Amino acid sequence: MIGLRPGRTGRIVALGAHCDDLAIGAGATLLTLGATRVDALVLSGGGTSREDEERAALKAFCPEAEVHVTVLNIPDGRLPAHWERAKDALEDLRAATDPDLILAPWTGDAHQDHRGLAQLVPTTFRDHLTLGYEIAKWDGDMGRPNAYHPIAPELAERKTDLLHLLYPSQRRRAWFDREAFLGLMRLRGIECNSRYAEAFHVNKLTIDLAGD
Repeated sequence: MIGLRPGRTGRIVALGAHCDDLAIGAGATLLTLGATRVDALVLSGGGTSREDEERAALKAFCPEAEVHVTVLNIPDGRLPAHWERAKDALEDLRAATDPDLILAPWTGDAHQDHRGLAQLVPTTFRDHLTLGYEIAKWDGDMGRPNAYHPIAPELAERKTDLLHLLYPSQRRRAWFDREAFLGLMRLRGIECNSRYAEAFHVNKLTIDLAGD
């Protein structure tokens, strides 16, 4: 696939280790793509207020899509001990959908839950374009992304507003603030000659130059 355009990406699989990962890493991209269907799988937070936040947020970030959300209750920080359950959930999702695009963490993420989920994705979705999103945190693991999605200033602001509105449980955290979200998008924008951007890691890309 070469080039993703608004309204051209009908089915998206959106994967997160924790509630809010998807919105932080790819919220503006979700707002832009205009998908018709989004199947989201989040590995932790099930049965808590975090699940309620996540469901409301994904509806807001994908307003035109039919959104299906599954939130598991794998303990935060314990994905390696629940590897089989996470793998089974991905396999179930793969059996139910054949997406045009996958949004997921990237394999260089230092958080064991993020990294573990990223490593599972290509074992299940073997022939799909996967964009590995980034999340700023104390680990200092931002890396050098190789795919950029320019973001209009109003969408960057919209993403930031929605994060603060829809994830009240995270507002007390030091890293959860407007400067952090806009700052990273501004930095990635500089790297791709745009005002703002979300950046991604792509491990494998198949291009079709025939233009069918």
